[in-house]
Amino acid sequence: QVQLVESGGGLVQAAGSLRLSCAASGRTLSAYAIGWFRQAPGKEREFVASINWSAGTTYYADSVKGRFTISRDNAKKTVYLQMNSLKPEDTALYYCAATTGWANDVDGYRYWGQGTQVTVSS
Repeated sequence: QVQLVESGGGLVQAAGSLRLSCAASGRTLSAYAIGWFRQAPGKEREFVASINWSAGTTYYADSVKGRFTISRDNAKKTVYLQMNSLKPEDTALYYCAATTGWANDVDGYRYWGQGTQVTVSS
């Protein structure tokens, strides 16, 4: 089992930046992929980015490609989501999640954090 705790959300102006953190604990993480997802009010939860823990392979949704960067720190067991050039439409509750293997959709992830709110003002 994997436990995940997100942090780093907040209020930022458009074009600004934030870095989210996802601290993981539990089983050995090398067999897992960690994903970031977001859910805006009235909308479905959507995929943002993912990273394979052992290989470092990354994947991004088209809506954030070139603006967001996912990375990991093995020693700290933490995955980061660096968000630059933020837009009001990036406003959402951001979750990190873990799965064995690899997945880029909500249904593919078994373990979820509680989420951290990101609000981008225009």
